[in-house]
Amino acid sequence: MNARPDVTLAPASLPPREPAASHPAVFHRFAAELKALGRPFPRALDLGSGRGDLAAHVLREVPGLRLVTLDFSDTPQAPARTRLASKEGRRTHVVRHLTNPGWADGLGRFDAVISHDAVHALLRAHRPTAFYAQVRALLLPGAVFLLADRSTGDHDGASPYLTPDEQREAFDAAGWTSADILRHDHHSLYLKAHP
Repeated sequence: MNARPDVTLAPASLPPREPAASHPAVFHRFAAELKALGRPFPRALDLGSGRGDLAAHVLREVPGLRLVTLDFSDTPQAPARTRLASKEGRRTHVVRHLTNPGWADGLGRFDAVISHDAVHALLRAHRPTAFYAQVRALLLPGAVFLLADRSTGDHDGASPYLTPDEQREAFDAAGWTSADILRHDHHSLYLKAHP
């Protein structure tokens, strides 16, 4: 697997309290990657959709996108309801908790799985290899997994986040063809993987 930095993905530095994974540059990159699939009506899964920021952005930017948002809550916050109200014909919300081993059951297959700032704590605590194997099984041939999340540079035992090396090991062990780290700084990781 490659670790080629991509400086177009996000700015070099962000304020310490603002996760880089929520930066608009990441949303633009996700939308560009979905468009690059070249499929007229791509089907995507947004893991840990939360407030709906990423969902609203990709639905606005990617014509024909059909999106399944998955989160542990069926009552999105008021801003998410407002942002996504006009997208209901193209969006389906599923309530699942990613710590449940059966979270992926019955979802079908996707052209892309996207996730931003949602799975960082889950990974260390709940076997990242098994999680990434479940994500891989959801993807169609030629599909992509886009992950922007919290990370750490060195694992000192105190950080709850995975290092880039730990991420690569988990993807390799889960049988992925490739998992390219597009950008990593001390707090965030941007990754693109193919099944």
